[in-house]
Amino acid sequence: MNNLSNDLRDELLGNGPIRDVSIVNGPKDTFGRHFSSSCYIRYCSNGEEQDRNWLVYSKELDRVYCFWCKLFGTSSKMNRLANEGFNDWKHIYERLKEHESSGAHMSFMSKWIDLQIRFKKNITIDKHLQELIRNEKRHWKDVLLRIVYVTRYLAEQNLAFHGKNERINVENNGNYLSLVEMIDEWDPVMQKHFEHIKNNEIHYHYLSHKIQNELINMLGNEVKSAIVEKIKEVKYFSVILDCTPDVSHQEQMTLIIRCVDVSTSPIKVEEFFVEFLKVYDTTGQGLFEELKNVLETLSLYINNVREQGYDNGSNMKGKHQGVQRKLLNINPRALYIPCGCHSLNLTLCDIANSCTKAKDFFGVLQHIYTVFSHSTKRWKILRDNVKGLTIKPLSQTRWESHVNNVYAIKSQTSDVREELLQLAEQDNDPKIKSEAESLATHGIGNFEFLYLKKYRESGFINAKASAEKIGNEMKIERVFIQKLLKGLDHYLIVT
Repeated sequence: MNNLSNDLRDELLGNGPIRDVSIVNGPKDTFGRHFSSSCYIRYCSNGEEQDRNWLVYSKELDRVYCFWCKLFGTSSKMNRLANEGFNDWKHIYERLKEHESSGAHMSFMSKWIDLQIRFKKNITIDKHLQELIRNEKRHWKDVLLRIVYVTRYLAEQNLAFHGKNERINVENNGNYLSLVEMIDEWDPVMQKHFEHIKNNEIHYHYLSHKIQNELINMLGNEVKSAIVEKIKEVKYFSVILDCTPDVSHQEQMTLIIRCVDVSTSPIKVEEFFVEFLKVYDTTGQGLFEELKNVLETLSLYINNVREQGYDNGSNMKGKHQGVQRKLLNINPRALYIPCGCHSLNLTLCDIANSCTKAKDFFGVLQHIYTVFSHSTKRWKILRDNVKGLTIKPLSQTRWESHVNNVYAIKSQTSDVREELLQLAEQDNDPKIKSEAESLATHGIGNFEFLYLKKYRESGFINAKASAEKIGNEMKIERVFIQKLLKGLDHYLIVT
């Protein structure tokens, strides 16, 4: 019995051969007869029922075998139940009764029972070999467990895995191998594993980038499966889509699903990121086909969608050819709601772009940041002399984030203007000297700029008073820029 496979050993420790008890009727033969699961039961003369746990049916071959006789017998002594199998369904019951009462079958049944007892008591002749196998399995299980924990940690923290090389105990080999090496400092399991690698005792150490990628995919699939199960549990859900090109200029679409998470207490509405989808056809029909295909892949029914939310692109919101219309044609209950944040952002952008004063104002803010940030030397001078908030660039995606740039200038206007004046005097680049002087005099040194900086928060009266106070400190004349109104020169002077 030394050559028994591990699967068979596990089977021996159980209740008998593995059978498909779900079979009711097998394939029919040319006479319309078939194997029936009732063959697994023996009806005794005293009315008792006995399980024929030695009988095994093969779906692929459509034959039955005696497991005990197949395991212990030889082809020269055994009948069809132990050799090629039996499939004469007309005479199957008679053949089974005849076989189970034979002396050979009884002998092999005794061997089977004895073998099971030996395995359960661990007194087989290959006892020590099996102990080595179990220890080896336990070791690799422990190694893989630590590798999985390292992989999960780096994935959760969104950290890079690879370095310049993939060799252990070498500099710049990446976060993954560095963490494994750190575990090796104190963990006996990894110390033993590294010793095997060092002595060339193993060829597969499970530390390469292929294993890393495989583990990432497996963990990602487990997370996705858990999310899908939550969605299926509540049945109804909403879909949110957005497209953006990645660093390789490949258009990708994010799929986010919103549903009621009933697994939490209290129950709450949550959004789950599902996956990135590569798209090649960015038309409304193309994006809708991608959405439909991924829902089918996840086994989520498109008729259970109760809300859809996208940006204001024509391929998304189009009332005739957009994604929302394509989905509504299939599922009229999928209410379309445009993204409120995106709509508000577009509204703010349009309002600001329609006001010349606002465009000039924020242009000055961005220009100040550009002058200092394009040189490490100038940026260091700014940071050394302006100790408050750091000057920030204008956000290109969220217009409301401009307020961060305003705060940085508002709280230290005098200091920033002083640095611009010093830069205009000391810098050797004529272009920078000109830009710095213009920003200090006509940009940040403009009374109207100071007024606009406060008007958003406190209104006209308070903004004017605050601008006058800062203007007095900076010795700026309290005059608004000249405007031409209906062909007449009109001056507004604040005194």
